Amino acid sequence: MAKKLQLEDLQKSKNKKEARPEEQNLEDLYDLIIPPGTPSYIIYDLVEEFDLEPLGRKLNVKIVEADERELIVLRGILEEVQAAEKYLHEELQAWINSD
Repeated sequence: MAKKLQLEDLQKSKNKKEARPEEQNLEDLYDLIIPPGTPSYIIYDLVEEFDLEPLGRKLNVKIVEADERELIVLRGILEEVQAAEKYLHEELQAWINSD
């Protein structure tokens, strides 16, 4: 059985050379929201390849009713987030078409 991906696993796997202070300047950082159900190997690849910081954010998700859910977001500079978004889209398309 596959291990369930936890946000803590991503944060532990991310070996940053310098620790970021809690109150950092968020002005030049952007978040890539990871859709629920995204395979964990894609999320790990995004974190490692694009040097993004995994975080949790509570967002309203409307499926049948609007519910607040804790979602994974990957934070980084605009160019890296845009490249990661393109990679995420390509990987999800390949995953969908693999069945």
